[in-house]
Amino acid sequence: MEERTVENGKVGNLADVPSPIDLRQMADAAEWAAKAMEKRPWRVEFFDRFAHELAGACRVLELGSGPGFLARHLQERLPQLRLELFDFSEAMHQLARERLGVLAERADFRLGSFREADWARGLPLYDAVITNQAAHEVRHKRHLPALHRQARSLLRPGASDHYAGGDGMANDQLYATVEEQEAALRQAGFGDVALLMRRGGLVFFRAE
Repeated sequence: MEERTVENGKVGNLADVPSPIDLRQMADAAEWAAKAMEKRPWRVEFFDRFAHELAGACRVLELGSGPGFLARHLQERLPQLRLELFDFSEAMHQLARERLGVLAERADFRLGSFREADWARGLPLYDAVITNQAAHEVRHKRHLPALHRQARSLLRPGASDHYAGGDGMANDQLYATVEEQEAALRQAGFGDVALLMRRGGLVFFRAE
């Protein structure tokens, strides 16, 4: 029997939303990477804002780093930056290494899943923890506060992801609304939460 909840008269499904693809498989990972920038070319504007916000950072953890689009953008603009790329897919790490080329010398690759309860155990502290279009991979928005809480334990997180409603995504169980994303950050213990960008189904928050 599926577990459901009712909020403001609306029935919500608490079952995790299955992914239609397996990004641990190279074929699926490569196909996703081939279409990602073409589908949302304005992602580069978000990448630029990440670079602006990280101008003073030296050690940064990227959660759900994928094929390395954001990592390459940041390393090309921030020569002092050392990135730790955290992803559950070795196929994505392989694509990222290829994309970074010699820049991979300033990156560390960690295989792990932030869906696991103890994913942050053993990680060092960072100047910032970032994620781009990956937070929804917890597979249900109800898991977001826990994800942000764990990221906060590693220091100063920021987040960019899809949102539900309006010009955003249709699946309101997997994707949180802009308001729900802000609420999840505050539930995680962040007192200073700022919405920096919003465009084409993507929203960018900084939280401290």
